[in-house]
Amino acid sequence: MLSVSNLSVQFGKRILFDEVNTTFLQGNCYGIIGANGSGKSTFLKILAGKQDPTSGHVHLEPSKRMSVLEQNHNLFNEHTVLETVVMGNKPLFKVKQEMDTIYAKEDFGDADAERVGELQVVFEEMNGWNADSDAATLLSNLGISAKYHYSVMGDMDGKQKVRVLLAQALFGNPDVLIMDEPTNDLDYETISWLEHFIANYDNCVIVVSHDRHFLDAVCTHISDIDFSKINHYSGNYTFWYESSQLAARQRAQQNKKAEEKKKELQEFIARFSANVAKSKQATSRKKMIEKLNIEDIKPSSRRYPAIIFEREREAGDQILNIEGLASSIDSENVFTGIDLNLNKGDKVVVYSKDSRATTAFYQIINGQKKADAGKFTWGVTTNQSYLPLDNEAFFTDKLNLVDWLRQWAKTEEEREEVYMRGFLGKMLFSGEEALKNSDVLSGGEKVRCMLSRMMMMRANVVMLDEPTNHLDLESITAFNNSLKNFKGTVLFTTHDHAFAQTVATRVVELTPNGVIDRYATFEEYMGDSKIKELRKKMYSVKA
Repeated sequence: MLSVSNLSVQFGKRILFDEVNTTFLQGNCYGIIGANGSGKSTFLKILAGKQDPTSGHVHLEPSKRMSVLEQNHNLFNEHTVLETVVMGNKPLFKVKQEMDTIYAKEDFGDADAERVGELQVVFEEMNGWNADSDAATLLSNLGISAKYHYSVMGDMDGKQKVRVLLAQALFGNPDVLIMDEPTNDLDYETISWLEHFIANYDNCVIVVSHDRHFLDAVCTHISDIDFSKINHYSGNYTFWYESSQLAARQRAQQNKKAEEKKKELQEFIARFSANVAKSKQATSRKKMIEKLNIEDIKPSSRRYPAIIFEREREAGDQILNIEGLASSIDSENVFTGIDLNLNKGDKVVVYSKDSRATTAFYQIINGQKKADAGKFTWGVTTNQSYLPLDNEAFFTDKLNLVDWLRQWAKTEEEREEVYMRGFLGKMLFSGEEALKNSDVLSGGEKVRCMLSRMMMMRANVVMLDEPTNHLDLESITAFNNSLKNFKGTVLFTTHDHAFAQTVATRVVELTPNGVIDRYATFEEYMGDSKIKELRKKMYSVKA
């Protein structure tokens, strides 16, 4: 359906892609993965015709239509919401525009009537008469209610625009759907709807995402950018990750017999085949996994940071007690009546439909913001470390990373440059990277620095507000595994479904009318029908 031939991309001396040849087929969903800077977004721009390669070309099968999730959120500010969605089907919208132009003519003649008749036939064949109702249904499914459908895009807030542009990309059943980070700024319910939609989509989908749960739910293939090439692997992200780790271990076990390696891999494939997600694509996906050859799986060249949280001391039984805590923003209650007792070893995902609530909560219990009401008390044996949503205040000085991290060293040994450079090297700041100034770092580098700072503090209570923002899949995976193994207490907020599901043992939801507190996994909590009804009530009743 969509093919890439002899594609090369070079910036100066840097080769991003070297003679790439690959094909994307109908009915498959391809998750494009690769380390930061490997060229994922560049590759999508080339597929969409928004950027030219150095050499080679992209070929879309004749009569097939491609749709791209638009990243410029202000591009349609002059159009209504409904019109913006319909514009996703460019051929249909072009026909509609021509008809509207002819109808608006003051000197409407016989030739115009004949042309309109021709256009109406085409419009009907394209299901154009149902376009507005189809667009309205899409918008409603994505959380944009009917009262906004005729609003101007320029009047919509950022999160609403993301949903409208997503509806635009999905509109009209495109043959090839290209999406770059489609889950950004979407809430749990909207992401779940999108996962179901894509998993049952019959056409070709090509997606870049750092959301592992999303990749697992929708992908039939993982397209790995490594060594300036792109290779397709059958299965979802978890299958690719675990199989590449297995391949790396097997490569390291030089003395292991080929028969033993083959048996180990076959058992691994059989286990995944039995656990394939339930969707329309499940049967074909299972067949693809079962047909996988031993030689098809290769170790990845990825580097994973060594994120290891250790405690300076074990905390006692008293961790955190909260009574009647409340907070408002611009006279609007974001949470009230929060009563909570945190227990030793709890790993709590703090959730709210309003992201301002969770950030305000962390700021209050870290002494950065005053509550409207209530109080909180930390246990005397606790020591806390905190990763805020906004970390810019930590990176205003022109310190190199060695000196920056040295601010949180506790011993003379830790203050030594050799120790600092070794520590930073494990966090992927090797060689000259460790001497970069802290005020010129990328978003992902800043988060890795903040995690280094937290590891140096050796706290027994760790608090994290959207910790996966800006991180690549390798860092997220390492971070996730570290928190699962951490023996202390964790409070965290995340839009990463897999992160929440695999770390949290307790869910605390902050609402304008109190708190919902359950010992459960994230999926158990979100799937509980009684809790769903309670949540509706807690958000709908005016505080």
